[in-house]
Amino acid sequence: MSGDELIEKLRAQCLKRGASGIKGLSRTFRIMDDDGNKKLDLEEFKKGLHDYGVEVNQDEAKGLFQAFDKDGNGSIDFTEFLESLRPPMSKSRKDIIDKAFKKLDKTGDGVVTVEDLEGVYNPREHKKYRDGKWTEKQVFEDFLKTFDSPNDPDGKVTHEEFVNYYAGVSANVDNDTYFDLMMRKAWNL
Repeated sequence: MSGDELIEKLRAQCLKRGASGIKGLSRTFRIMDDDGNKKLDLEEFKKGLHDYGVEVNQDEAKGLFQAFDKDGNGSIDFTEFLESLRPPMSKSRKDIIDKAFKKLDKTGDGVVTVEDLEGVYNPREHKKYRDGKWTEKQVFEDFLKTFDSPNDPDGKVTHEEFVNYYAGVSANVDNDTYFDLMMRKAWNL
């Protein structure tokens, strides 16, 4: 199997987990990095794939590693990993995702927090808020979990996490026009 075919197989396994599958594997990347150098060697990569539950044999893991290691230096950095794993998206899809993120990130610091959501997202229609079970803050926190890293939610959503989430959504929407319309309606763009 070629490197591209192996990456597509891994991508498909991630997307079976829903829109957050790629987001989850990207979070796992950080956990795989046992020595903390922000890169993965082959052994860290194989162990991480196994821990995440990806079904590949030893040869496929080695082929995947080589496919992700674009510069051939014997390690995979986070950028190489994500750029290869995310499903390809058209420029128009990337642009509308960026536009939505910028709308959410009211402070412009590159991170969406509960404070950013105030005035942008209306929690009053949430069932648990209407039933008196949750406060506005709890609704906001729950909303952020949609985009946050699932294995280590910190209540902050980076641009990278937001794009990872929508890369998963994008993979399930065939038409650019429909994706654009969906994003515009969801984010009142």
